[in-house]
Amino acid sequence: MKDGIMSKITKEQYEFALARIEELLPVVDDNTPANDRNAVELTMLSDVVIDYEKEHFPISKPTIAQLIQLSLEEKQMSQKQLAAAIGVSASRISDYVSGRVEPTLKIARLLCTTLGISPAAMLGC
Repeated sequence: MKDGIMSKITKEQYEFALARIEELLPVVDDNTPANDRNAVELTMLSDVVIDYEKEHFPISKPTIAQLIQLSLEEKQMSQKQLAAAIGVSASRISDYVSGRVEPTLKIARLLCTTLGISPAAMLGC
């Protein structure tokens, strides 16, 4: 709902907006005035696409297992290295990464510190 106006965006409108955005992107750049007709149209169509995608393609929050796995990849760290760094067995890290077991609060804190994961993300906030 934008500015008190509620409307359903159809798939056809969404696809039209995507196609028109592709046409406008080469025309509008950082130097284009905000009140330029193409810039205004691009902004409006972008809002249509964003609204449609929020409704039809919501992005879920990552699980603890996904956070750990992604952080390991980013840090180019093995599960064995992480296990040694936080003082647990490699099989326990495997349990966390597979989602079989969730870490205790103490271990979650160590994972956040070691992997650079925000505590809010670890808590699912």
